[in-house]
Amino acid sequence: MAVTAADVSKLRKMTGAGMMDCKHALEEANGDYEKAVEIIRKKGQLVASKRADREAGQGVVLAKASADGKRGAMIVLNCETDFVAKNENFINFARSILNLAVEKNPADLDALKQLTMEGRKVGDQVTEQVGIIGEKIELSYYNKIEASQVVAYIHMGNMLATLVGLNKTTSLQTGKDVAMQVAAMNPVAVDKDSVPASTIAKEKEIALEQTKNDPRNQGKPASILERIAEGKLEKFFKEGTLLNQEFTKDSSKTMRQYLQSVDKDLTVTGFLRYSLK
Repeated sequence: MAVTAADVSKLRKMTGAGMMDCKHALEEANGDYEKAVEIIRKKGQLVASKRADREAGQGVVLAKASADGKRGAMIVLNCETDFVAKNENFINFARSILNLAVEKNPADLDALKQLTMEGRKVGDQVTEQVGIIGEKIELSYYNKIEASQVVAYIHMGNMLATLVGLNKTTSLQTGKDVAMQVAAMNPVAVDKDSVPASTIAKEKEIALEQTKNDPRNQGKPASILERIAEGKLEKFFKEGTLLNQEFTKDSSKTMRQYLQSVDKDLTVTGFLRYSLK
C-alpha cells in the first residue's frame, strides 16, 4: 500500500524515529502500525548489539524531589557524544524517565527499566533510542533517597546532580545550600560516624605511610608517628565529611554550624552525588 506523509508523521510521533525510518518501516509492515513499531524496535536492538562495546561516557545526570518533598530520585542516561547529550529530545526523554522514577518509586535500576511508560517498558524504549539516535544509549544509574525533606540540585550542563535528605522541613534555600555544598565539595559521608570502616582503615594506612616517609619524621618513635597519622586522619574527616566541611558560602562556619544557625536541631540524614565529569 502507498504510505502517506500523515502515516509517517503518526508513526514518528509514536516512536520518535526519523522520517525515512518510519516510511521504510510502514512499507515493510504494509501499513500496519504495530508491526512498523516492532520493526523500528528491532532496528534499535540491532544497533544496540552492534554498539554494545562502544563507550557511552557522555549523557545527563538528573535529580528531582517528589511533590511532597519526602522522596527524591536520580538517574543517569548515557550516550556517546556531547552533541547528543545536549539535544533537547534526549534530555526530555531522560526527564520522562526521571519523572516516572519519582512517581513510581521503583526499588532499583532493573525495576525502573521494567516500568511502563506510554505503553512500553522503559528498558525497551532506551533500546529503541539507540536505533533512533544512532549512538549507544544506556540507562546506567538510578538511586533514590527518602527523608523528612529531600532537595535536588542539578548543576549547569546536566553533568552533575545531587540529592540531600534533611531530618526536618526547612526552607528550600537551606536545602539547596546543602545540595550545592555536596556538589562542590564531594564529601565521602555525612559525618565521621558514617564513614565506612574500610575507608577509615585505608585512609589511616595512607596517613601512616606518608608520615613514615616524611624525612622530617625520621628517627621518631612509633607512638609519635601514630599520633601524627591520627592528625592526618582527623584532617580527612574535617575535609571529607559533609557536616565538618567549611561552608562554601561562609568559611567561618562548618556545615553543621550553618544548619544549626538555621535550626538547632536541623541536620543531614543522607545524600547522593553523581558526576559525569
